[in-house]
Amino acid sequence: MERRHLGSTELPLSAVGLGTWNVGPVWDDVSDEQAREAIRTALDAGANFVDTAEVYGDGRAETLIHDVLAERPADGERVYVATKAAPDADERHSEAGLRASVAGSQERLGVDELDLLQLHCPETAAFYEPETFAVLEELEAEGEIAHAGVSVEKVEEATKAIEYDVVESVQIIFNPFRQRPAERFFERAAAEDVGIIVRVPLASGLLADAFDGIDDFGPDDHRRTAAEGGVSAGVGREGGETFAGVPFEDGLDAVAALRRLVPEQATMAQFTLRWILDFDAVTTVIPGSTTPDHVAENVAAADLDPLSHETHGAVRDVYETHLYDAVHHRW
Repeated sequence: MERRHLGSTELPLSAVGLGTWNVGPVWDDVSDEQAREAIRTALDAGANFVDTAEVYGDGRAETLIHDVLAERPADGERVYVATKAAPDADERHSEAGLRASVAGSQERLGVDELDLLQLHCPETAAFYEPETFAVLEELEAEGEIAHAGVSVEKVEEATKAIEYDVVESVQIIFNPFRQRPAERFFERAAAEDVGIIVRVPLASGLLADAFDGIDDFGPDDHRRTAAEGGVSAGVGREGGETFAGVPFEDGLDAVAALRRLVPEQATMAQFTLRWILDFDAVTTVIPGSTTPDHVAENVAAADLDPLSHETHGAVRDVYETHLYDAVHHRW
């Protein structure tokens, strides 16, 4: 699979990696072995990058990643793991909180130095507190972390974050349903040599064409809550994580309009991932799944031919017709 360098880190990451959010409690139950098998499948299919966070399953995802990596041959390809430090109760990052997060993640992942530590979507005010980023610099200098980045909810947070030299990567939601980053951030990130990690690429399954209605979700699934209660009932600030912040019914309508654009040899999920990878500023995209067949399908999207300019234009038309007013200026 194609490798792309993560900004100034020069880490050679697979164009498609694996996200592990769905090991957490807001999705239907997933067994430990199910999760481990999904990670194995991604790595065996050519991915070399796994993204996680200390809050995913309260550390469970990090532990399961360690389990799988411990099975790998010592002379195999290097696998890079990015994790995230949860904000404190005030939604910002104190030095004590960051150091505790780093120590916990190191223990669960079984490493002395984290490949990439990201701030995990703190509130906007945190990006205007230089002391937080000074702590990241100290952690790098001490050898506790190799690189630092941020995960953000809003484009403006991403733009502010990369003013700090220590920030070498930004994780952001971007897909055919959330196109503002390409207009407002990607060119700036490329100019600053900042890597971009795309999360929630499949809009919680909407862009995998995975369901038809609310009854497809389990009772404890955050997607059911958002489908029934509206965007603000979803996970993330203002509900922007679930379905990438798209109203459920509008998302279904947009998917129906996109189906005609999907090549015969591709699935909707693969089409979506290829669309994202056509943006040169993107380093890697991290779809999450605990179904091995879906994981392998997602990884294979990197091998598809780039989409035509006409197809990209048609995707934009669908966005403007069905979703622009609901999402474009919100995040």
